[in-house]
Amino acid sequence: DLDANAEFIRLADTFVEVPSGKNVNNYANVDLICETARAQKVDAVWPGWGHASENPALPTKLKELGVTFIGPTAPVMSVLGDKICANILAQTAGVPSIPWSGDGLTANLTAEGTIPDEIFQKGLVKTAAEAAAVADRIGYPVMVKASEGGGGKGIRMCASREEIDANFPQVQSEAPPGS
Repeated sequence: DLDANAEFIRLADTFVEVPSGKNVNNYANVDLICETARAQKVDAVWPGWGHASENPALPTKLKELGVTFIGPTAPVMSVLGDKICANILAQTAGVPSIPWSGDGLTANLTAEGTIPDEIFQKGLVKTAAEAAAVADRIGYPVMVKASEGGGGKGIRMCASREEIDANFPQVQSEAPPGS
């Protein structure tokens, strides 16, 4: 996995190789990153892009170790990682949005930097019937998407109420728990 010719490797005072293979064994492994940071006595961690850089557990655990996380705080990361929260945040900032279940919602962030739950719930669709009502309002086709997750899981295009009825349970079954 190590690209010895990469400029960031050549410029580094030192580097630590991590196990190869699936990213759960290295770049997405919060425990491994934190243990490496502790063992190397680092002051800060910049996680790059993707993998653990999108996991709110990383800045939380690093803070517990007294290591600075170079990136957003855990609550902000949670907001940006959730499709509903991220859309509400964008709308709050005045970013034009396409119609969706929560179009028009705005929020003042909580002291922790999160979207208040009562606002979040207004953008959430919990049943196929609710999804169909939104689709009837905004027009077909629509994308039915879990608020968390990625990689093409938990998302379906629906061109009719019948497709929503068929696809909604599939989206729910593919989505990460709690999304």
